[in-house]
Amino acid sequence: MPDYVDRTYRRTVATDLVTFEVKVVQTDLLIAAERDLSARAEEIVRACRRDLEDYIARDPGFREALQPHRPRDDAPEIVRAMAAAAELAGVGPMAAVAGAIAERVGRGLAADSPRVIVENGGDIWLQGNGERTVGVFAGTSPFTGRLAVRLDAALMPCSICTSSGTVGPSLSFGKADAAIAVAGSGALADAAATAIGNAVKSADDINAALGLAQRIPGMFGAVVVIGDNLGAWGRVELVKTG
Repeated sequence: MPDYVDRTYRRTVATDLVTFEVKVVQTDLLIAAERDLSARAEEIVRACRRDLEDYIARDPGFREALQPHRPRDDAPEIVRAMAAAAELAGVGPMAAVAGAIAERVGRGLAADSPRVIVENGGDIWLQGNGERTVGVFAGTSPFTGRLAVRLDAALMPCSICTSSGTVGPSLSFGKADAAIAVAGSGALADAAATAIGNAVKSADDINAALGLAQRIPGMFGAVVVIGDNLGAWGRVELVKTG
């Protein structure tokens, strides 16, 4: 299977924290914390999934929508967060699910570990008191393995999420090898990455896609990669890694 399905990219993770994986049905997390908190993390994931699955049973249109979808009055917190992020980004609410779960796991572990990193299929939640550098994975683009995004400590906690039209199973209507969004909300970064990626059909669309990112409230920055073309905006620093 391709690397992005087997998640072999996780073997390249370097951190001063303890790393462990948590898998619940389709949710597959790599977590770095000050100690192994896998049991607590699994509890949080199961609660998130239960809330989502129970809600979708009552409102199946939430899962199928490719445009913003107004939640019912009885929607749980995670559903409301996903719907709000989708409204800002102009996409369907399920585009925010991975980032939303990553944030909830990270925040849920904060009492036991102030420094936490949660990676959920390329969507990452970061919290702590130091800067972090996140590698860019953009399929066959020459930037893969050679470029990273450095996030200043002042941005923490924050989320960095990636959407792609050429890599991975996520739905995208664009052709970006990587559309990366950084925001203070996991759901928003995930939804915004989808919206930015949808806007990129060729290298000529990079500036317009970054302009879209700038118009989404709450965004910190964005990066777009398509082939050997790249553009960036906002409070992100690109650094060479190879």
